[in-house]
Amino acid sequence: MYRFLDLFFIIFHTLLIFFNLFGWIWKPLRKANLITLLLTGGSWFILGIFYGIGYCPLTDWHWDVLQKLGQTEMPSSYVSYLIHRLTGYLPGVRLTDTLTVVMYFLALAVSVFVNVRDITRRKRTSGFPE
Repeated sequence: MYRFLDLFFIIFHTLLIFFNLFGWIWKPLRKANLITLLLTGGSWFILGIFYGIGYCPLTDWHWDVLQKLGQTEMPSSYVSYLIHRLTGYLPGVRLTDTLTVVMYFLALAVSVFVNVRDITRRKRTSGFPE
């Protein structure tokens, strides 16, 4: 069961990360992308007040599963763990954390921009006065 959960978290968490970064590209998914980005930020910065900045419940649950599988020394960053697990290379914590935060805020900015632009265009084409 724990092996299945490990695989589930690897797949789901990786897909969520990629969706957060690139989900704004496809118009039908833009609102969902903005929602997942806001939930991610809420987890990192609001739950982070209580559990440590950057807190993610998915990471926490995956770490619990990996502990049950006998893995004890986990990096502080899920992205570091993911890169190491998939490539064998363990990047530095500072570099990983910096790139993760920069990419998050870049994706958030683009997602907000395209969502606001879509709303503005929709209002303009539906006949509402500006």
